[in-house]
Amino acid sequence: MISERSENCVIHNPVLRGFNPDPCMIRVEDTYYIAVSSFEWLPGVRIYKSSNLLEWEHCTDILTDQVDLRGNPKNCSIWAPQLSYDDGYFYLIYTDVKSTKRPFKDAHNYLIRSSQIEGPWSKPIYLNSSGFDPSLFHDTDGRKWLLNQLWDYRIEEGNKSSGIVIQEYDPKQQRLIGDPVKLFDCTPLKKTEAPHIYKYGGYYYLITAEGGTGTGHAVTVARSRELLGPYEVDPLNPMLTSRDDSALPLQCAGHGSLVETADGEWYMAHLCTRPLAGKYAVLGRETALQQVYWDEEGWLRLVGGGNHPRIEVPAPKGTVIQQRQLESLSFKDDFNGPQLKSNWNTLRILANESWCSLQKRAGFLRIYGGESLQSLFNQHLLAIRQTDKSFRAETLLEYDPVTYLQMAGLLLYLNEDNYLYAYISHDEAEGRVLRLMRCAVDEFTLLPDVIKLEAQGAVSLAVEVHGLKAQFSFCTSETAAWEPLGGPEHIGFLSGGFTGNFVGIAAQDMRQFKGSHADFAFFHYEGLADEEVHS
Repeated sequence: MISERSENCVIHNPVLRGFNPDPCMIRVEDTYYIAVSSFEWLPGVRIYKSSNLLEWEHCTDILTDQVDLRGNPKNCSIWAPQLSYDDGYFYLIYTDVKSTKRPFKDAHNYLIRSSQIEGPWSKPIYLNSSGFDPSLFHDTDGRKWLLNQLWDYRIEEGNKSSGIVIQEYDPKQQRLIGDPVKLFDCTPLKKTEAPHIYKYGGYYYLITAEGGTGTGHAVTVARSRELLGPYEVDPLNPMLTSRDDSALPLQCAGHGSLVETADGEWYMAHLCTRPLAGKYAVLGRETALQQVYWDEEGWLRLVGGGNHPRIEVPAPKGTVIQQRQLESLSFKDDFNGPQLKSNWNTLRILANESWCSLQKRAGFLRIYGGESLQSLFNQHLLAIRQTDKSFRAETLLEYDPVTYLQMAGLLLYLNEDNYLYAYISHDEAEGRVLRLMRCAVDEFTLLPDVIKLEAQGAVSLAVEVHGLKAQFSFCTSETAAWEPLGGPEHIGFLSGGFTGNFVGIAAQDMRQFKGSHADFAFFHYEGLADEEVHS
């Protein structure tokens, strides 16, 4: 049933739950779009769309064969995409970060465009490498300008993100022209990045992220009558932050972008976290919305006052609700379609028929054994974002390994240094076995439980997470009931860095690449009601 919103109808934050950081929001006619960072996960740059700012759905993923992420370290690859629209084209600007080892950052910025958000997209145009978080500003006079954060390796301690630079982009020549200009230095919050320019009321407004992407994160606003400055900083800076109140339910608020509704209301999309037990952001950095307005002095302010992010925000005028915002999310793939469902992501390489096939056996997904879970090149892993503080995930697989170097199963995965893996393998003394491994902060542990399995037959695996506790379990035709695999595991180590926890399935063969395969019958994720989480 579709009904008009009541006066107390609100947007519930975060609107994009789980790993959805660095949001860039735009409106094209009656549709809103948000682009988020994807880092080492592919396809890259996830796009969500909405007609009312309340209900968001996955629309498309833009980066596929345009990028080569093999070998990129964790927390690198695709940073802070910026989506814009001008003259009938969507423009996407993104950074491919190859290394962040101090004192340098190898960060390459590219531009692609398309007349449709679903593509096809043009071939990447290389722009520069002077810093990350690029942004394209389309001025009213028709000129286009590239902004990006400037990285200064010469600064020995503290703030190497030394400000924002701007340079004109010539779309006919498809390259930057003229010299870059230092547009803005840091405020005392430092670590200035994520620039966006908006033109409003006779001013150019520069919105940046400052304070780092952790607990000190903030949105800084500055303005100028001229595009190239000088820019004055909002006297009440920061405009949005959680840095001064660790009790706020939304932490790490920053990295903002603006959109104006058709009725002249303004909203800001921004990054946030919901740390469990006040410490562990297992779900990663998420996306929230705040309603904002321009005050009498022409500065941007939060509706309701102050500069703290709110969980509940007024919805736009005239909003029509098509469905309730769900308290929990679910996902199921029975592997009986011609393609994998779009929720799936892979690490550094795309899923393709050579290692991930729906055609080899009807009703099953066949995954051929790839490299280890710590590889930066050819991991054969499919995973979805954890979107709920508590959830249950299940799968059923058939797998007949003949060596301990072959394995397949169900896992929780943050990155190559932090994961929990319930897997079927082979033991010289016991034959086919089920085991659990943990890698926490790059410290590997093979947990002692060894479950002897029949030589053949399907095995069901599940993991149930309640806040910071994860319990794996299994079921076979012989047991007919779920039995625990190991004890409850504290998963606080599946937090930190720039990404968030994923839940997925995988296969490895370290004796012979693609020498064995596992057949998965289904994968099911069900969000559970959120509970109070203690450490």
